[in-house]
Amino acid sequence: MGLIATIKRELHYLDGMRRMLGSVREVDAESNYLIADNIEQWVDKFGRNIAFIDDESHWTFDEFDAYANRVARWGLAQDLKPGDTVAVFVQNRLEYVALWFGLSKIGVVPALLNYQLTGPALAHCVNLSDAKYLIMDHELSGAWNTAKSNVEGAITVLSAFGDTRGFDSFDAALSDIPPHRPDRSRRDRIKAGEQCMKMFTSGTTGLPKAAKVTHVRAQNYMRGFGAAAKSGAQDRMIMVLPLYHATGGLCGVGAAISRGGSVIVRRKFSAGSFWDDAVHFRATMFMYVGELCRFLLSAPAHPKEREHNIRWIIGNGLRPEVWPGFVQRFNIPHVIEFYGATEGNASLVNVDGPVGAVGRVPDYLKHRFNIDIIRYDVETNVNVRGLDGFCIRADFLEVGELIGEIRTDDARFRFDGYETKEATQNKILRDVFSKGDAWFRTGDLMKRDRLGYYYFMDRVGDTFRWMAENVATGEVAAVLSAFPGVTQANVYGVRVPGHDGRAGMASLVSEDEPDLVRLRDHLKAALPDYARPVFLRLSRETETTSTFKFKKINLVNAGYDPSKCAEPVYVMDSRKGEYIRIDRELFNRIDSGNYRL
Repeated sequence: MGLIATIKRELHYLDGMRRMLGSVREVDAESNYLIADNIEQWVDKFGRNIAFIDDESHWTFDEFDAYANRVARWGLAQDLKPGDTVAVFVQNRLEYVALWFGLSKIGVVPALLNYQLTGPALAHCVNLSDAKYLIMDHELSGAWNTAKSNVEGAITVLSAFGDTRGFDSFDAALSDIPPHRPDRSRRDRIKAGEQCMKMFTSGTTGLPKAAKVTHVRAQNYMRGFGAAAKSGAQDRMIMVLPLYHATGGLCGVGAAISRGGSVIVRRKFSAGSFWDDAVHFRATMFMYVGELCRFLLSAPAHPKEREHNIRWIIGNGLRPEVWPGFVQRFNIPHVIEFYGATEGNASLVNVDGPVGAVGRVPDYLKHRFNIDIIRYDVETNVNVRGLDGFCIRADFLEVGELIGEIRTDDARFRFDGYETKEATQNKILRDVFSKGDAWFRTGDLMKRDRLGYYYFMDRVGDTFRWMAENVATGEVAAVLSAFPGVTQANVYGVRVPGHDGRAGMASLVSEDEPDLVRLRDHLKAALPDYARPVFLRLSRETETTSTFKFKKINLVNAGYDPSKCAEPVYVMDSRKGEYIRIDRELFNRIDSGNYRL
């Protein structure tokens, strides 16, 4: 790269970072300027602008604030105190953000529950929340009834937005409450570094954990992305992600309303109606997770897929094999890919850098960040340490685990943890580079290049070792997804008796039954022998979390046992060089070690 091109790249990078960092410069963990103060400031500035749109209904900023004020005054009437918790079990609706905003006005902590949960998993989250009240979308009463027998302690449930279904009515409780702001003194003893809300992890490998979100973290999330995208009052963010998660409910919402723009609230994502909605509601921004982009790209052509006005898409997980095709096919001018976790202290952002990068830390700005990559042994699942007992930094382009130093002197780098001490301690790595230091384990495998760009590779535990080589599931999934007809590819490793490591297995969802001969040839052309899936499972659908992350635990547990799989399972026959279907006899041969893989 020539000198002029290098200068342009650095100036572009620095301009993006300046905008983002400038937007959060005033956020201070020791102040009592809270997320509710931030949002009230936006309300006062943009009062008559449209803030939220839901189907054919909409709220101005003033109307949004009025509903939140009623929620706050309802909380005061229940004698709720700062630090008390109210659980919010509600679908994406016009009222969603106003509910937690109203509770925040009086220092009450909202626990934002995953509205797709039922039974013991839902009860588990309610129990973790320690909530005194639960505000429930009336359409979710059936889900609540499957969970309530496992809920510990007393909790008052109120049904909202329609038929009460036999519960007390939240709508009725608000109806006679004046929409005036409660006095700010109700929250003036709270510091921005204290807890603002409870959010729950996706639970890809088990039950969700309750992550503590501080006012500082909520402010950073809501303020930063609007600055990065240069959004304004004319912008409209189409929101198909669940509002109970940070990506949609804080980052995406904030990117719009922090600058006077609007949020188009959709109940759920639909590839078939997405472009119709984007055009109808005049969306200019889209908050994504990578799998949504993959779904849209694999969907048939839509007559309106290039008639929209979306100029910025913001999100995470847009994989290199999807990114170029997505922006080209749908005419997307700008992508902001970022990396972070609701509870984590390590974050990155790629404002306009290389395809596939999740962010950048150039050498001259390392002192402003707290992240590093250390060597990780995927076979033993441990962070490698040297003879001195300390961890070893990964070399350039070497895949290792991303970690974030836990610092108390900067609110961005704190780790506030989870509601349980055990879950919190499991995410902390100590004595990493010096005695007594502490780092947050992201659980993500990454690599970085010499320019400081970071690239996500896989989750810890997803990468596995086979034939003495490391296999990254994301890379294999990318190759499988490129095969005609395949709409989803979930790759994982399974134990096979008599073999070291784990053999690769893929659960495939395709439009039609794939031609396994052509698929074999496709894999041979694109992957080394050790990375090609040994086993295939032809699935009708792939289980995902509410934010479209693949769940693998049930697939791993079922393995290649046909008695545990409702769908056909295949193995690569090493003698024939083709995939053959596994029946009970063949399974027994493989499981007894009498079949050569």
